[in-house]
Amino acid sequence: MQNTLLDAEGVRLAVREAGPADAPAVVLVHGWAQSGEVWPSLPSLRTYALDLRGHGESAVVDGGYRDSACWAADLKAVLDHVGRPVVLVGWSYGGLVIADYLRVHGTAGVAGLVLVGAITEVGRDRAGGVTGPVMRAALPGALSEDPEVAVPALARFCRDQAPGLGGEVVQRLLGTALRVPPRVRREMFRRDVDSAAVLKAVDKPTLVVHGTADEVVDPAAGEYAAALIPGADLRRYDGIAHAPFLERPERFAADLAGFVAGVAR
Repeated sequence: MQNTLLDAEGVRLAVREAGPADAPAVVLVHGWAQSGEVWPSLPSLRTYALDLRGHGESAVVDGGYRDSACWAADLKAVLDHVGRPVVLVGWSYGGLVIADYLRVHGTAGVAGLVLVGAITEVGRDRAGGVTGPVMRAALPGALSEDPEVAVPALARFCRDQAPGLGGEVVQRLLGTALRVPPRVRREMFRRDVDSAAVLKAVDKPTLVVHGTADEVVDPAAGEYAAALIPGADLRRYDGIAHAPFLERPERFAADLAGFVAGVAR
């Protein structure tokens, strides 16, 4: 694995690169309070796992966390680095970052889209951002500056978002979440974004993957995106919660590889 640092309009972004250089290119966009490290190995693909601003090894900057244009610029820097059309894969909040990119740049540089347990909108009563009881239980505690409040809230969130994950995995998720400053965690929710027009304008193949037992992002959010994106393929993972790629890694890898192969054809 190779780590690359990009400069997106003054923001240092870390990208983990892996897989054969001549394999189809996939850009992986993680969720809120995680990093590109969360993704499993996908050896048949050339993957570029971004750390969002304020997360992982990327720079913690003062602003931009409420601004669609800033998220779009960050993701464009990764696509420019790849230098060829990519399949964009967004998990959870990563789906909103992808929607931000589409809002500003359309589908330029994009061969296909994959939304995994993803939101595409945020704000009160936004259908593309409906959350479940695990997310609601984590807030506002997980946003607190007080470690006695934030740490237990984040620990419960990391454990309950995908019940059945091993303790080592949950602790790694928790450690990653705690590296994200509280103000960054807060700012990312202080947005009001409607993406209906953006989704309706998508003109690339799209796969929507959502666990039927997801209690972080309600399955209704995935159904909303799939209904608006022309020709989208909605695949429900029965009994699976918020992290299909961790809970059913072999199935997810096969579904992703099959989708990417179809896009390449």
